[in-house]
Amino acid sequence: MIYPLVRELAVQTTGIRVSVAVASRVLGFSEQAYYQWARKPVSNREAEEFELIRVLRELHADDPEGGYRVLADDLKDLGYQVSERRVWRLCSVAGIHSTIYTRKTRHKKAGAPVHDDLVKRKFTADAPNKLWLTDITEHYTREGKLYNCSIKDAFSNKIVGYAMAPRMKARLAVDALDMAVTHRGYPTGVIVHSDRGSQFRSNKFTKALKKYDLKGSMGRVGACGDNAAMESFFSLLQKNVFDRKSWDTRQELRLETIKWIEGKYHRKRRQRRLGKLTPVEYEAVWKQTDNQRQ
Repeated sequence: MIYPLVRELAVQTTGIRVSVAVASRVLGFSEQAYYQWARKPVSNREAEEFELIRVLRELHADDPEGGYRVLADDLKDLGYQVSERRVWRLCSVAGIHSTIYTRKTRHKKAGAPVHDDLVKRKFTADAPNKLWLTDITEHYTREGKLYNCSIKDAFSNKIVGYAMAPRMKARLAVDALDMAVTHRGYPTGVIVHSDRGSQFRSNKFTKALKKYDLKGSMGRVGACGDNAAMESFFSLLQKNVFDRKSWDTRQELRLETIKWIEGKYHRKRRQRRLGKLTPVEYEAVWKQTDNQRQ
């Protein structure tokens, strides 16, 4: 898209004339690429559509379940003024389709793992920040679904990170991870175990793991036991928050979820596995004992 400007600068007869060689060094492209374009220029319309397709591919990789209407909304959020009809045409040309578009069975086929299984169903830890477990759940409101991604420390069952959003995108999992890392003081080497959902296999999530020096881990396909540790928390959340009433708005449900996690689950709900202590009490006792050992 910069090539037309370079050509204009190179042929100026008045003022400052900038050679192609200088422009290529300053703007970071090769002269060969420019001259290839010059022999067969791309129209502004074509260049615009190439750029739109690039953005659509990135958006689709972030939310592979969304169709062209969802992508059109995402483009609008980014400031692009593009009709749904045009987005549909560009998606057709680029072969961008929702992952549920060609679904033939009740269950989607799980994607290939991007991490080895480092846990082997041993969902326990002898200290905080050694093993985190994560998964995503959902619940309806009159506005639509609200998705919840939570991260639990296997040591104390404390929910160290969570995020909620109206769409189940990779950003949801990354936001939960950001919260967990920040609240736990940026620990390194923590194993983060998940299922093979597209959000946890996404480039955004794997890059976030690398950024924070964490170790990704993924369970096997069809092994319900791999999700049992997180399902126990989601079951409590379902009974104590989700199913207690009909929710009008996502924000209402979001606030009530945070209130229950921080106020009741962490500080009031005693757990047998923790010696009838709450997650906060259990970690406080461990910290005191650890300080005495040192």
